[in-house]
Amino acid sequence: MQILLVEDDPVILAGLQTTLTNENFVVNTVSSGEDAIFQAKISPPDIVVLDIGLPDINGLDVLQAIRLNSPDLPVLLLTARDDISDKVKGLNAGADDYITKPFEIEELIARLRVIERRLGTATNSCITVGNVSLDTDTYVVKIDGEPLDVPRREYMLLKALMEREGSVLSKDQLEKKLYAWGEETSSNAIEVHIHNLRKKLYKDFITTIRGIGYTIKKS
Repeated sequence: MQILLVEDDPVILAGLQTTLTNENFVVNTVSSGEDAIFQAKISPPDIVVLDIGLPDINGLDVLQAIRLNSPDLPVLLLTARDDISDKVKGLNAGADDYITKPFEIEELIARLRVIERRLGTATNSCITVGNVSLDTDTYVVKIDGEPLDVPRREYMLLKALMEREGSVLSKDQLEKKLYAWGEETSSNAIEVHIHNLRKKLYKDFITTIRGIGYTIKKS
């Protein structure tokens, strides 16, 4: 799940990026409204986490600009303002959720997970396809009830496919869900991760659609 984090405070920005990355989100960052509008347009993320108090453009104006190009892109607002009128303005401008600073990081993660589930097919933290289960709260993958040793990138790839069961995801789509901007990766990284997962799961659990991408067929 790729997040575009828009925050002008470098300390908060770095802290949130590290924490959310550790929670298996792919996090790209910008610190201005202009950059947020540009990046959301040319490379739409799965979710935007947007600070209202930006130095160049008011966050609500940024939100409205994003909505013009991506009306369905989920946006969660961050703000130090706790007045109810500001919350109403944010929601009326098209925000999907709203969290007031200071906040507990656990609350932010929980709200992001709710949005994430809405984007996929899962209705709770445990995604199950056939005899394979993946828990987004504990990051545990099981087959026939037995835990598997699944490294972070493999977990993220498997999660992307399982939460979109029946849909075909291209190599480019999967790379966006596994790697942030500027991260070095080999040209065959996705193929390697798929190969490693297939050795741990049922042989035909992940299907290759030649020339298109990969899918987990509906059970």
